[in-house]
Amino acid sequence: MKTIDDVILRMDQIVSECTLKESRIGYFAILYRQVTIRIKEGINNQEFEDNPRMEKLDVIFAKRFIDAYESYHAGTTLTQSWKLAFDSSKSTSHIVLQHLLLGINAHINLDLGIAAVESVNGQNIHSILNNFNKINEILSELVDGVKNNIGKISPLFKFLIHFAKGKDEVLVNFSIKLARDGAWKFANEYLLHTNKKECILHRDQIITGLAESMINPGKRLSRIIKIISFTEWKSVSNTMDQLNQITKLS
Repeated sequence: MKTIDDVILRMDQIVSECTLKESRIGYFAILYRQVTIRIKEGINNQEFEDNPRMEKLDVIFAKRFIDAYESYHAGTTLTQSWKLAFDSSKSTSHIVLQHLLLGINAHINLDLGIAAVESVNGQNIHSILNNFNKINEILSELVDGVKNNIGKISPLFKFLIHFAKGKDEVLVNFSIKLARDGAWKFANEYLLHTNKKECILHRDQIITGLAESMINPGKRLSRIIKIISFTEWKSVSNTMDQLNQITKLS
């Protein structure tokens, strides 16, 4: 996998596989495919500070999700944060936004820092900071778009968003902004660490713990999430269809 077109093609295949299998892994795959499409459009329009480097970063970054997805289905080793996100996709009790953010948690909090270091290949990591931030900005805009239009999938969540006044991340114990800041800090730590495998393992344990708190956010929030879940569509393929439309509008 060498180009952003290779990534989009594989993401198309993963979305199709998830649709056929009624797999909720497809929720994140749809969102992330649209992130990749947006980045490709930006590269074609010369929008980034360093467009060739942005493509390199995007390909390395995306490959970590794709490799995790393939390892999970092959029954081979993958990071615990991705395994937990994929295992959780089998549950009908989590709301759509939880599934999306569990994927984002593993991908931003762990994968992005690793991809950033690998993409600079020993050069000054600060040279990639603007591209790093741009990926997070695109992802954040798409997630906001999904939340703003989620009434088609989750009418009660839309109602709660209206009254949350920007604090809706409390419902799932996750903030993309905090994830971005933590990912950049981790990238700098990973760059300097002498034992890269040990560094990834330690970070993965922390991020898995965060994922567990998103799945079980306490009695009060768990009750709210359970009520929201009852009102959401149960057809995975139909939900994926709506998510696909929503992300294209965002």
